[in-house]
Amino acid sequence: MKKILIIEDNTDVRENLEEILELSGYAVASAPNGKEGVAKAQSELPDLILCDIMMPELDGYGVLHILSKLPATADMPFIFLTAKSEKEDFRRGMALGADDYITKPFDNTLLLQTIEARLHKSERLRNASAKDSGSLEFFINEARALEALKNLSENRELRHFRKKDLIFREGEHPRWLYYVESGKVKLYKTSEDGRELIVKVAIAGDFLGFLPLLSESTYPENAAALEDCVLKLLPKQDFTALIYGNRDVNARFIKMLAGHIAEREQQLVELAYNSVRKRVATTLVRLVEQSQDPKIQLYREDLAALTGTAKETLIRTLTDFKNEQMLDIKDGVIQVLQVEKLKNLHN
Repeated sequence: MKKILIIEDNTDVRENLEEILELSGYAVASAPNGKEGVAKAQSELPDLILCDIMMPELDGYGVLHILSKLPATADMPFIFLTAKSEKEDFRRGMALGADDYITKPFDNTLLLQTIEARLHKSERLRNASAKDSGSLEFFINEARALEALKNLSENRELRHFRKKDLIFREGEHPRWLYYVESGKVKLYKTSEDGRELIVKVAIAGDFLGFLPLLSESTYPENAAALEDCVLKLLPKQDFTALIYGNRDVNARFIKMLAGHIAEREQQLVELAYNSVRKRVATTLVRLVEQSQDPKIQLYREDLAALTGTAKETLIRTLTDFKNEQMLDIKDGVIQVLQVEKLKNLHN
């Protein structure tokens, strides 16, 4: 039986809600003010919280702010009850992380439908999390962030880039957050003698250029199309407003930033300690797992730059792998035949 916590200072409204929810088969806990509501949420751990906004001692915004900071309550579905319907109130509540609003006086059927929808969504996220990530908090935050970013990206400019087109240059000041709709993009550094080191290959669903937007700095690397691709351009000011106004989006990009740093550290370790054979094998495996496609279509100079080796050395290594029947090469396309063997290749 799902448990719902009602935080409402009006006795008549609170008792009416209790009766409706109990008749609908829910277990109910209640609190007459925000302070008691925060304590009840931590002790009862409800499946969903209904909370009034205008309350003495601690209002609904304060309740949500506190609960969103606590690991045990941060991901509970949270619905505001309010007699106010001004846009500013909605915006403030959603920015704090509220899942929905119900305006008083409310329709009983609409109330129950809203609760049921939020509980079902929470359950789906919980089940998906158990299967995929093993971390409920991570999965729910990720889903909320993706939903917010999807809304942000609606009706934004789409820009088409041809293979080898430059998207942005190292040292330039960013004006956009880029989202890869289709195709592949390489992020790369160039040495003084003109050699490239590809630090990442971005695919559909990846964001580009968020690091300098967050740090208010210039691009630390170049970006160019590895193949014909389509990017969505999100204005800097819209991205900044969402980052500072939505904790889930903020958490998502912090996670991406941490992943970005971890990738760079791993790349440095591989360049420093792995043999050329191991580096080429690791790069091939990474590309296959990233695209879920055993076929790799990259210029040899790009693959060499991604591996951190000379083009001639890369070609010799690929020939060795072909002779060892770990891959095949036809018309310039590499088809990986034995991913596990490449993955377990020793230095």
